[in-house]
Amino acid sequence: MVSFTSLEFLFRFFPAFLAVYYITPARYRNTALLLGSIAFYAMGEPYYVPLLLAAVWLNYFFARKIYSCRNTRRGIKCRKDRLVAVLVLDVGLLAAFKAVGVFLDGSILPLGLSFYLFKMISFQVDIFRKEMTELPTFKRTAVYFTMFPQIVSGPIMRFHEGSFSVGKRECSLEKLEEGMQYFVAGLGTKALLADRLAILWKDIHVIGYESISTPLAWLGAAAYSMELYFDFWGYSLMASGICVMLGFPFIKNFDHPYASKSISEFWRRWHMTLGSFFRDYVYIPLGGSREGLANTVRNLLIVWLLTGLWHGGGLNFLLWGLVLFLLIAAEKLALGRAFEKVPLAGRFFTLLFIPVTWVFFAVTDLGQLYLYLGRLFPFMGVGETLNSSDIWKYLGMYWHYLLLGAIWCIPAVSRFLQKHRKHPAVVVMTVLAFWLSIYCIVSMESNPFAYLKF
Repeated sequence: MVSFTSLEFLFRFFPAFLAVYYITPARYRNTALLLGSIAFYAMGEPYYVPLLLAAVWLNYFFARKIYSCRNTRRGIKCRKDRLVAVLVLDVGLLAAFKAVGVFLDGSILPLGLSFYLFKMISFQVDIFRKEMTELPTFKRTAVYFTMFPQIVSGPIMRFHEGSFSVGKRECSLEKLEEGMQYFVAGLGTKALLADRLAILWKDIHVIGYESISTPLAWLGAAAYSMELYFDFWGYSLMASGICVMLGFPFIKNFDHPYASKSISEFWRRWHMTLGSFFRDYVYIPLGGSREGLANTVRNLLIVWLLTGLWHGGGLNFLLWGLVLFLLIAAEKLALGRAFEKVPLAGRFFTLLFIPVTWVFFAVTDLGQLYLYLGRLFPFMGVGETLNSSDIWKYLGMYWHYLLLGAIWCIPAVSRFLQKHRKHPAVVVMTVLAFWLSIYCIVSMESNPFAYLKF
C-alpha cells in the first residue's frame, strides 16, 4: 500500500507525477490526473481497481439518467426513482463490504471505499436537487471520484468545491509552494507527533489496563486523543496540500476542535467534510431541528448511530456513537445555555469528556473497555492499582511530545505560521520539519494512517 508517508510516495511516485502533471498541456491535465490516480490506487490494491472503475461508470450512468429527467413529463418521480436506484447500489455496496469486514475479515474492505462512495452519493443527490446547473463530462466526473489525494481517506470534497474544468485551475509556482507547506505541516504532524504519541498508547496496552493507575489512564486517554487528531489532521493537511499543488482549492477538514466551547462545536470542527455530509444528506432530509424537540433528538440519534456504524461494526463503535449522542443531546436540552453564559465551563466539559469518548472508540473489546473506564473512574471498583506512581515514569518519557501536541492544538500557533509562511524563518522551519520527519519515518516506528480502511 502506498502511503503519503512512505518513501516510495515521497521520493518516487509524487515527484514523478507532479513533473508529468506540470509539463502536460493544461487541456490534458485531467487525463494525467485520472491515469495517475488509477495508478496510485493500483499500487495499493490492484485487485479492487475493477470495482472502483465499475462504481465510477455506473454512477455516471445513473447521473445522466437523473439529469435527463429534468425536463420530462414524469419530472420529479423519474428523478426520485433513479436516485433511489443508485443510492441502493452505493449504500448497498458499502453495507455489504462493512458486513463482510465485521463477520469475516476486516482487511477485505477496499481501500477508500466509503470515501469515494460518499463522493458519489453527494454527486447524485446534488444533481437530483438541481444544485448543479449542467452535467459534467465523464472525464471530469471520473477525476472527481478517483483523484488520488482524496481517494484513500478524504477529505470528502463536493464537486462544486473543486476546479474540474482545467481552464479554471491555477497551477503556478506560488500554488506549488503553498501546497508544499501544507503538505510538510501535515507530514510533521503525523511523523513527529502522532506516531510518537502512539507509542505511549501502545505502552499502556502492553502493561495491561488492569495494572495502570488512574492518572496514567487519564494521560493515556489524552495521548490517544491527540494521536488520533494529529494522525487524521496530518493526513488531511497532506491531502489538501497535494490538491493545492495540482491547482485545486484547499479543503479544510479540521478547525482546531480542541479549542471548542462545547462537544457540539467540537464535532462541527472535527472531520468537517464527514460532518457536513451527514448533516446535508441525512440530518436535514430527516427534518433536522425544524420539527420540534422530539424529532430533533430522534434525528440526532439516527445520525450518531450511523456515524458509529460507519466507523466500525463492533459494539464499542455503537456505544461510542450513543455516548456522543447523549452528550450532544444534553447540551441541546440544558447544558448549551449554561456554556453560552460560562464558556470556560464548556471548554472544561469538552476537554474532560472528549478523551473519554475516544476510549470507547479505541478499545474494541468490551471487557477491556470496562477495565479502562474503571481506571478512569475508580468508583467503578475494578481492583487495586499495582503501581500508583507509574504516571511519573511515562510523563518523564513523553512530556515533550505532550507539550508540543498541546501547543499545536492552539489555533493561534498555526494561524501565525500560516500568516507568516513566506518569512525566511518559517521556510527554514518547514525544511527542517520535512527532513526530521523523513528521519523519523526511516529510523523510528511509523504507523499507517488511522482512517485507511473506512
